[in-house]
Amino acid sequence: QVQLVESGGGLVQAGGSLRLSCAASGRTFSSYAMGWFRQAPGKEREFVAAISRNGRSTYYAESMKGRFTISRDNAKNTVYLQMNSLKPEDTAVYYCAATSAQYGLDYPGRFGSWGQGTQVTVSS
Repeated sequence: QVQLVESGGGLVQAGGSLRLSCAASGRTFSSYAMGWFRQAPGKEREFVAAISRNGRSTYYAESMKGRFTISRDNAKNTVYLQMNSLKPEDTAVYYCAATSAQYGLDYPGRFGSWGQGTQVTVSS
């Protein structure tokens, strides 16, 4: 398994931006597809975005398309989530996750390694 540590969360006004980072341990980062999920209080964990092992393929939840961008730097063992035009409904704990799977990356159950999460709060 890979160890994951998220950072970059915080409080931002609606319309603002944040960039989340997720640093992975180990030397096999490039063998994992990576995903971002979020969970708001009282709600189930939901898919945000995912990226393939080599970064050439990206996937987004419909409500995030055009606002969020996932990317990765395999040399730095890091995956990023750039979030623009933030809305109050984006408030949640954001988690990064790693999987050896190549398909079904919008399903949390496909991911075996998870970070501890980082809080994102968007004020209106």
